[in-house]
Amino acid sequence: MMKAFPFTAVSGQEDFKLALILCMIDASLGGVLALGDKGTGKTTTVRGLSNLMPGFPFVNLPIGATEDRVLGTVQLETLINEKKTEIRKGLLATANHGVLYIDEVNLLNDYLMDVLLDAASGGGYYLERDHISQWQESKFCLVGTMNPEEGELRPQLLDRFGLSVTIKTPMDRATRMEIVNRRLLFDADPAAFCALFNESEVLLSKRIIRARNNLLHVVLPDIIHEEITDACIQYQVEGLRADILLMKAARAHAAYHDKKEADSEDVHKVMAFVLSHRSKNFSQNKSPQQNRENQSPKEEKEGETKRFSNIY
Repeated sequence: MMKAFPFTAVSGQEDFKLALILCMIDASLGGVLALGDKGTGKTTTVRGLSNLMPGFPFVNLPIGATEDRVLGTVQLETLINEKKTEIRKGLLATANHGVLYIDEVNLLNDYLMDVLLDAASGGGYYLERDHISQWQESKFCLVGTMNPEEGELRPQLLDRFGLSVTIKTPMDRATRMEIVNRRLLFDADPAAFCALFNESEVLLSKRIIRARNNLLHVVLPDIIHEEITDACIQYQVEGLRADILLMKAARAHAAYHDKKEADSEDVHKVMAFVLSHRSKNFSQNKSPQQNRENQSPKEEKEGETKRFSNIY
């Protein structure tokens, strides 16, 4: 089996890698959407997770997959020969407690997209086949990659991605040369190249597991809650999903850095991941306070009222 390019060897994708790591630490964040140019290593980065986390299912859902392959089906051979019903798991059930990856997620057909939404929101689905109706648990971290130039993503699915990052082609010489050199070395001798990163892969895996174990012990002070609430009001985010995700992402970031308490640094590091695809007003160049000062009392009040009328 072909080795995957090591996750820790990926260059120029620091935001994407961090977003993926946060979802490995807290699966309830709901996954990552990566939007960007072709050939920027989005798929390579995601596939690197398959070797990074031992015992962590990694399932690739092709956009042309059939309903039976996605949902599962009855094993006809067993039914005919042994007269008993046996279920062949679909990709959604196979991805339970792992990663479900969809490349070109914006090109997924509407039916499979609806099935995906139902499973993502319900933690599973009923497999209905002839006289069979069986619950399939399917709790997964959804990772999608896409090129926005090839089509938009349905809003319902967009909101299911807890975090989002935009990936651009690197324009500095050093980064481009490093990416190309590492790819050439990997293609020439995958085993030897992967061996160079064995230690860093093991250390990162242990760090993620440690953060996952310590996650619920990280304290979220009231002042951090207030900061997050102010930011979501400022950027006029509908509903409270963003508030919740910002709290969770900040907590995961703090756990990743072995902190016992989340702080403003954690919030600002993850803010773009949560708000960039949920607010048309979001800008990384301005702080919530700066934007708040430019907002009229009427706009502020209307934004707050709108949010609380669209609760989660």
